[in-house]
Amino acid sequence: MTKFLRSIWKHVFGSVRDLAPIVIVIGFFQYFILKQPIDNALALASGAVLVLLGLTLFVYGLELALFPIGESLAHALARKGSVFWLLTFSFLLGFGTTVAEPALTAVAKEAAQIAAGAGAIGDTAADMSRYVLGLRITVALSVGTALLVGVLRILLGWSLPLMIICGYATVIAMTVVAPPEIVGIAYDSGGVTTSTVTVPLVTALGVGMASSLRDRNPMTDGFGLIAFASLTPMIFVMAYGSIIAWI
Repeated sequence: MTKFLRSIWKHVFGSVRDLAPIVIVIGFFQYFILKQPIDNALALASGAVLVLLGLTLFVYGLELALFPIGESLAHALARKGSVFWLLTFSFLLGFGTTVAEPALTAVAKEAAQIAAGAGAIGDTAADMSRYVLGLRITVALSVGTALLVGVLRILLGWSLPLMIICGYATVIAMTVVAPPEIVGIAYDSGGVTTSTVTVPLVTALGVGMASSLRDRNPMTDGFGLIAFASLTPMIFVMAYGSIIAWI
């Protein structure tokens, strides 16, 4: 129990340190630039405490469960020697974590409301729900594909810089031909997928894989999966928007 409390307090201080710059910047601009008092100060203070508590428990949970689970599964599958199950696990991990990503859900809902307001889709709840679901599934499929390709890269020793360069060349080419209204959403989708749920498990998968394979260095081969997880949603969402526009 003492060890648990000591660990919690350590993470609390870490969260305070991480949040302090944000609080200082907001307070400085509020009082010295805008020269306005903060409305609902009590509610904001309560919210800040909840954010601090949530961030502390989240980071502690990552270290306690998600990182070890991701690494242990990667080790076990690599030792099993089945490429099929390893690739299947990678794809489903990417798909599942992305569907559960709260940042993606928020962006998809906002995009649906804007699209409905612009007349790109129907303004009914059913139309917007289908749009949100389609966008989330598209991004989830893209991240699953990214992890699958990333694991193949680790297994086969492919060049990470070359793959990233080719990927962004594809993004640039698709930006030219994709409908303009989907380009911004596609770019944002690439950012929100690498958030609170996805990043820890993806990182653990890559490091665990590289640590389990002979002639693979966790530092040089274990990282890079997150880059794929950010890159492929842009390609998939622009393709999704192009297909919708053509239909």
